[in-house]
Formats: sequence, structure tokens, C-alpha cells
Amino acid sequence: MNFLAHIYLSFDHPGMSIGNFMADSLKRQRLEHFPIDFQKGVLLHRAIDEFTDQHPIFKRSCKRIFKVHGHYSRVIIDVFYDHFLAVKWANYHRVPLEKFSLDFYALLENHFEELPLKSQHLFPYMKKQNWLVAYKSVEGIDQILKGMQRRTKFTAKLDEASKDLSLHYTDLENDFDTFFEELIIFSKTSFETLK
Repeated sequence: MNFLAHIYLSFDHPGMSIGNFMADSLKRQRLEHFPIDFQKGVLLHRAIDEFTDQHPIFKRSCKRIFKVHGHYSRVIIDVFYDHFLAVKWANYHRVPLEKFSLDFYALLENHFEELPLKSQHLFPYMKKQNWLVAYKSVEGIDQILKGMQRRTKFTAKLDEASKDLSLHYTDLENDFDTFFEELIIFSKTSFETLK
């Protein structure tokens, strides 16, 4: 899953939301110097990623675009799933996406100095381009993927991937609907274990 899903799956817990957001900036680095709730958020993020990568529905989504994007399919499907979450946001959260996003950006600003350097570098772009809301439109997804392509050293064709979203839209939406319900159940259990 990408940023929006990871933040949502922290179930409005401030510290775990931050940890879930910053986890990709850490890879397998040691966590002890971060606040305990940040550490829990990182662990939750990793559990979500592991569940997602092994799930047959997620694998099926990746297969739909694998011929064009190879092993980058997983990264792209993560972003596509955030699109469907943004589109259906009112089904999942009582706070409108626009306010939810602003609240999260304010939370990160309040804890900016505690973030890893990679997250500190990423955050201003995320806020300025309002990625969490941009996920809602195919045009926004296109801009996000083009930005990811600019930041990668490899020819991943991320800048062309929004075409695949349009091409497989209904199938991917159906995949997301079924998968995300299962992911919420898994994440709630993991969250309660860590809390």
C-alpha cells in the first residue's frame, strides 16, 4: 500500500501514523532512537506490506500490468489502490479526505525534527502537491507516478502507468474492494497487538 492507506490503517493514532508514514525511509535501520509509538507504526507498516505482498488478490492486480512494468508492478498497484481508497474515502472515514490530509500534514510539521532525513526531504513535496488528495483523480495519480519516475534511477515506465489504471480500471477496483476489507481486519488485529 502507498501513503494514504498506511496512514489510514494507523486508525487515527498520531504516533503510529507518523511511524507508518516514515517506514519506507528506514528500510531495515534500527529504530531505538525514535519515539516508541513511531517504532510501533514502522512495525505496523512492515506487517501491512508483508500481508499485501503475499495476498493472492494483490498478486492478481500486479499480474494485470506485469507484462508492461515487470517487478515495478507492485509499486504501481500500491499507488492505484490508494487511488481507489481516495475515491471511496467517505466509505471508510468520517473526516473528509481534504481535512484528514491537512491534519496529517500539520502532525508531520509538529514532529518534523523527529523524522528521518529521507522523510524530511519528501514531506515538503508531499504537502505542496497535496499527494493524499491528488490520489483521488487519474490526473493526480499520473503526476505522482511521473514524480516517482524522476526520482528513480531505473527505467520503470512509472510515467506511463496511469494508462494501465484506465485500461484495467474496473478489474482493479474490484480487486481493491475485496482486498481492502481483508487488509482492514488484518491491520486492526496488528494495531491492537502493537498498541
